[in-house]
Amino acid sequence: MASKQPTWEQPQALPGVELPALQIYNSLTRKKNAFVPLDPAGKKVTWYACGPTVYDIAHLGHARNYVSTDIIRRILKHYFAFDVKFVMNITDVDDKIIVRARQRYLLSQFKSKHLTFDDATFEETHAAWKAYVSKNLGLVPAETTTGDFKTATDLAYKNVIEGKSLDGTTTPSEKEAKIKMHIRTAQAAADGLETSRASKSTPPNEIYAKVDDVLLSYLDDLHGSQIDATDHTIFVQLTQHYEKLFFEDMHALNVLDPDEITRVTEYVPQINTFVEKIIEKGFAYETEEGNVYFDIDSFEKVGNAYCRLEPQNRGNEELIKDGEGGLSSKRGDKRSKNDFALIKKSKAGEPAWPSNRWGPSRPGWHIECSVMASAVLGPTMDIHSGGVDLMFPHHDNELAQSEAYWLGEKGCASSNHTWVRYFLHMGHLSIQGQKMSKSLKNFTSIREALTVGEDGIPAWTSRMVRLVLLLGSWKDGVEITEGLVSIAKGWEEKITNFFLKAVDIELSSKDTTISQSSPSSPLSIAFDKAKKETDEALCDSFNTPLVMQAISNLVTEANTAISSDSTTDTATLLSVAHWITRMITIFGLNGTSSPDTATLGWEGVSIPTPAQPVIYRLSQIRDEVRRQARAKAVVPEELEKLTLQPSPATPTPENQSYVTAYETFQSQIKTALTQSSGIETELLRLCDSLRDTVLWDQDIYLEDRDAPLPALVRPLDASMKAARAARESAAQEKILAKERRLAEEAAKKAAAAEKAKIRPQDIFKTDEFAEWDDNGVPTKLKSGEDLPKSRKKKLEKEWKAQKVAHDKWKSEQK
Repeated sequence: MASKQPTWEQPQALPGVELPALQIYNSLTRKKNAFVPLDPAGKKVTWYACGPTVYDIAHLGHARNYVSTDIIRRILKHYFAFDVKFVMNITDVDDKIIVRARQRYLLSQFKSKHLTFDDATFEETHAAWKAYVSKNLGLVPAETTTGDFKTATDLAYKNVIEGKSLDGTTTPSEKEAKIKMHIRTAQAAADGLETSRASKSTPPNEIYAKVDDVLLSYLDDLHGSQIDATDHTIFVQLTQHYEKLFFEDMHALNVLDPDEITRVTEYVPQINTFVEKIIEKGFAYETEEGNVYFDIDSFEKVGNAYCRLEPQNRGNEELIKDGEGGLSSKRGDKRSKNDFALIKKSKAGEPAWPSNRWGPSRPGWHIECSVMASAVLGPTMDIHSGGVDLMFPHHDNELAQSEAYWLGEKGCASSNHTWVRYFLHMGHLSIQGQKMSKSLKNFTSIREALTVGEDGIPAWTSRMVRLVLLLGSWKDGVEITEGLVSIAKGWEEKITNFFLKAVDIELSSKDTTISQSSPSSPLSIAFDKAKKETDEALCDSFNTPLVMQAISNLVTEANTAISSDSTTDTATLLSVAHWITRMITIFGLNGTSSPDTATLGWEGVSIPTPAQPVIYRLSQIRDEVRRQARAKAVVPEELEKLTLQPSPATPTPENQSYVTAYETFQSQIKTALTQSSGIETELLRLCDSLRDTVLWDQDIYLEDRDAPLPALVRPLDASMKAARAARESAAQEKILAKERRLAEEAAKKAAAAEKAKIRPQDIFKTDEFAEWDDNGVPTKLKSGEDLPKSRKKKLEKEWKAQKVAHDKWKSEQK
């Protein structure tokens, strides 16, 4: 039956407690609700986030969830000034982990026994391949061999391969994506087996790399049930490995660590106790097979609500089956198909924990979060979050079993107890319309995305990932397109260029009086508008796209102020720059910097601190030298004074290279001024050399601008280095092409000169012909046949050309 949906009651702040006008989209109500924390003082916020199931490497789909969560957490903490306690779980035991760990263990055992890919290894691997194809690609004929597999699949799955649905009549779905994955896996294994058959000398690791995936399921089917259930190390080794990689990836994405981490395997006794209380309250039942299920009917009969997040999916057998796990798909001891497992009787090959009540067993998937969140945060929490795919059945089941446990407890309602006040669900990330999935193997891993390419530039940066997500709503799906990435790159470049100018102005203003802020200046008005729009946007359920637009518009106004001929409102300009710095730092776009940092700009816009006093003064000296040289108005006495100015900083190990550059440039200018001519040319060469070689090699670039603006001092980034390398490569290729062309021309000229030495009467005296006329022009072929008229005409023309060349050669000899 359909569950009665309770009315969500808006929490109210206590009298005298002031809260921001923050509205959060709440999955429980499917609308925005005013955010009121449980804390009577309105300061502390409790938050439980569903963490990863650690059986494989994290991909960009995970980045979407955890980075978006991190952004909201930072906003709550640093913008709205809440004291957030953030708890995240690690799922280190479930059906996927059990299968993956068991498979990896068995594959390792298999390889240790088959160090060479001999005939026996080939036969068993071939059997694994046949089993894989039979199980996953049923349309491929049973008699198909590894050699003709591609032909067979091209025919059997023509529609799928062409990007259509299996029957060719509908839009392709996840079903077709899985078929493509299975074809790729089987084809790789077929190629590996064919390689092994063709060459026994192929290294075994090369073959295993192609056949591993078909061996995994095959070996598990044969030997999985023989695994010792009490040996948890088989499973722990896998989960600890991937948990470590997960947090490495999160750190690379600048995601803050949780305040507390909970792991399922560390809470098994508490889980058993939790389930026992649910049974005692009449909301769960044990079966003869040793399983424990949540009783949805009993829960609802006393007035409670089930399936509150996605009531439309109640009874969805596919989602229910996925929620129960592949190892539980054949459990037939449930009273109702909608009931879900709290405790699973451990079968052969599955890890088991002792229980006095129901024997060796393991926790169900959903119960873990209920127990761990309740243990750390109590009977009610402010926020619970996760990916949108967790709404049903995972979070709906969590709600039911948690509220069943807490009903009637001290301080808790007797029915429809509020376990979670606000549910936040992050939308999916997709590429070409398809959600990333470990099971589909269609994902780009985080570490692969962040890897630096051959051009020195990674496909993604931590900042770029955040920018793409900030440009969209956290609760909606994100489709990665070239257009979206281009917008994000443009936004980043715009902010970087503004920060470079602002940093330059701030450092250049240290020795001067900064103009006072003018409340009526266009920039001040734009600044107030941006701050108001930002506050309204963040209060509107963390509407970061509007904030990004407000910041972009403000930068446009600031750039106008910088380039204006009128006196720049320096104080307001720097206030704008520092405010933008704070906002982008709150969003996590500024590395590990604190939002309260006094440093202007984000990482990558300032040169190293030890370099700043020296290089900025050096740049000023160079500006004046370059100005006079370009104007052909060199005043030696003025430049001589510049060469006498001591370094602004005492040499230290940290700044020695910069001081050396400073002093060397002064010495070079002094020498150039002694020349009798060409002083301007030499001075410009020295200025270019300082910019393009000396400072470039120290990862600093002086970006020359139109007068009267000074050169912009900036650090080098990967794109600038790549662009220069590309230019230098193109220039080098142009030089090489010219050299090749000249060499070819010289070779042709030499060959022509050598040929000119031959008398025209002798040029055709080859065994191709049998007779010649008095001039040496062939008349008969070697076969005795007369030379065709067209051929003879062509040879006579060549004879004349040779005569001209030979006569010229003879005259040159004389």
